Amino acid sequence: MLIASRSLWLAQTNTYVLAPEAGGPAVVIDAPPDLEGISALLTEHDLAPVALLLTHGHVDHMGGAGAVARQHGVRAYVHPDDDYLTLAPERQLEMLFGSVQPGDFAPPDEFEPLRGGQTLHLAGLELEVRWTPGHTPGHCCFFVKSEGALFSGDQLFAGSIGRTDLPGGNLATLMTSMRDEVLTLDDDVVVYPGHGPGTTVGTERRTNPFLQELT
Repeated sequence: MLIASRSLWLAQTNTYVLAPEAGGPAVVIDAPPDLEGISALLTEHDLAPVALLLTHGHVDHMGGAGAVARQHGVRAYVHPDDDYLTLAPERQLEMLFGSVQPGDFAPPDEFEPLRGGQTLHLAGLELEVRWTPGHTPGHCCFFVKSEGALFSGDQLFAGSIGRTDLPGGNLATLMTSMRDEVLTLDDDVVVYPGHGPGTTVGTERRTNPFLQELT
């Protein structure tokens, strides 16, 4: 499987493209407000997106979802518990910058709802939806079992975890999600986080200071 990524926008959000091989259909995971960067990543590998999966509704992960959906004619998927974020990105921009920044932040006309335990069959790939609330109420990770790959969004990072001090965040909920949906995976599962470098479940189980109470 081809997995490629770029770190985009102000928050250096990792956007991923997944495909059975270059030159064919692909899935995009997360869309910061950088349509040019996402399109360049797809073009680099000659990929045609068929779906956009959003780990959660923060603007650095979904601010470009509407632009991607409109330009490429694809559906955007997100958990409905994050509707309060995905349907009003301008409120997030005002909170971050004090005003709405120039750019196309308008969400798609509609989202496809994700649910925990769901299996998506897209672009010849099978992706398991793991609902991991805590960073946001609707946060989801995407697990590709055949490749041992977890796309963790802002749930788990190399050496850290997602923040829970923003509206809708809850540390106890995040840790429960971690215990039930992430640490149940094998140690050799590769973690592709929403920010920063990749890691493995085993490495984080052994060394991540935030997870020691769970191991």
